[in-house]
Amino acid sequence: MSDEQQNSGPPPSQIPLSAVIGWPIAHSRSPALHGHWLARYGLPGAYVPVPVRPDDLARVLKVMPKMGFVGANVTIPHKEAVLKIADIVTDRASLIGAANTLIFREDGQIHADNTDGYGFITNLTQNAPDWQPAAGAAAVIGAGGAARSVVASLLESGVPELRIANRTRIRAEQIKADFGAKVVIYDWAQAGNMLEGATTVVNATSMGMLGHQPLKLPLDALRPGAVVTDLVYTPLMTEFLTEALRRGCKVVDGLGMLLHQAAPGFERWFGHRPEVDAELRQAVL
Repeated sequence: MSDEQQNSGPPPSQIPLSAVIGWPIAHSRSPALHGHWLARYGLPGAYVPVPVRPDDLARVLKVMPKMGFVGANVTIPHKEAVLKIADIVTDRASLIGAANTLIFREDGQIHADNTDGYGFITNLTQNAPDWQPAAGAAAVIGAGGAARSVVASLLESGVPELRIANRTRIRAEQIKADFGAKVVIYDWAQAGNMLEGATTVVNATSMGMLGHQPLKLPLDALRPGAVVTDLVYTPLMTEFLTEALRRGCKVVDGLGMLLHQAAPGFERWFGHRPEVDAELRQAVL
């Protein structure tokens, strides 16, 4: 039995609590997601949004286990900072440079993991079951924290080449330095060129999200049949996905990544592996 299994779940006398912590946090859909699972499986427990200022993060994390919390999800702006506070950091969280899932162990230690890459790949394979990562290059737009999760998971899945473009080139260069020779950097002005021959294309920026600037990228080089996905899920069908669909691509929206990345944490905290299905999508939407 692994350390995670031994230390997941609360003492039998305690109702397990979990949370999503961020600043701000009111917009998060995670409480609806985990609340749906708790109700669906009839499990004791609660999942709540907890707004935490950056200056208070370490103090809050130290006191949460004493209040009955068995773990937490972490979102902006704390995903990098928790790595310095956690006692145990998984290899993938360390490589990505961010954590989104915490387990408060019975021995008092904080275990930090990153399940974003798992959520990303599981969403792709569920909604594009014919996707073959080794069939051609992958092109990733963006080089922030979410992009690092995507890059790590795509390379692990076996893509032969990973092309990346970011408005600030130095962040793309850092990804190449961290992830190695398969990463090829394209200047932002030439980002449209990296789509040529790519069989997997990912928007890992917030461009195209409601209230954000649109993703202005020429899509002429997109090949029909390529799998195109957007991490943005408000709206579900972004202009980027709509145009890719028009060009004959297989498109996958970003909501599934949110749903799938939540499942490992839920299982560790509440002791039940949850299902990601149409009913859950509706509950979260």
